[in-house]
Amino acid sequence: MDQIALPFEWPVADKDADFLIGEANRAVFDHLKRWTTWPVMATLVTGPRKSGRSLLGRIFVRTTGGRLFDNAEDHEEEALFHAWNDAQARRKPLLMVADAPPPAWQIALPDLRSRLAATPQVAILPPDDALIGALIVKLLGDRGIAAPPELAEFLVPRIERSYLSILKVVEVLDRALLSDRKRMTVPAARRALVEAGLIRRARPSD
Repeated sequence: MDQIALPFEWPVADKDADFLIGEANRAVFDHLKRWTTWPVMATLVTGPRKSGRSLLGRIFVRTTGGRLFDNAEDHEEEALFHAWNDAQARRKPLLMVADAPPPAWQIALPDLRSRLAATPQVAILPPDDALIGALIVKLLGDRGIAAPPELAEFLVPRIERSYLSILKVVEVLDRALLSDRKRMTVPAARRALVEAGLIRRARPSD
């Protein structure tokens, strides 16, 4: 019987080396490195989901001894307010991660609203070509798949330019490789991604 590819839950990467730096996130990375010079001991990081923002937050608080509020817009306002005040009192940084900054998420508590208005905000941007290619190679490598050198060059101009799309591509390639029990090649990747609807069917000139 053919082996069925199962949607395994892979361990969450949580090492410094797991965060890849590109032009899309360099400003955020540099800002977090300079946390001792922040005007207040807090920062709000925004950006697309699956952009590595939570990983960066975990690395940051592990390095600094600070505190992380991931998906900050979903937390109780009183908890955020007290955490912000505590960060100033203890001089330990507070990092908040959200999809977008206020007023995209409504804040009813006036004291919290004023504190967030005084809090630096930095954003992770959509991935550039170099970061897309590097992420594909790394995420495949995390799953034990050796990507041929030409794979990223083939995929970068053909897939949607988003972090979610990168993850979908890697998941499809992982399942296809497990099902076919063959090594990863550009033709195999093309076939799997066309069947999954993630890239267009190749034209004769492609």
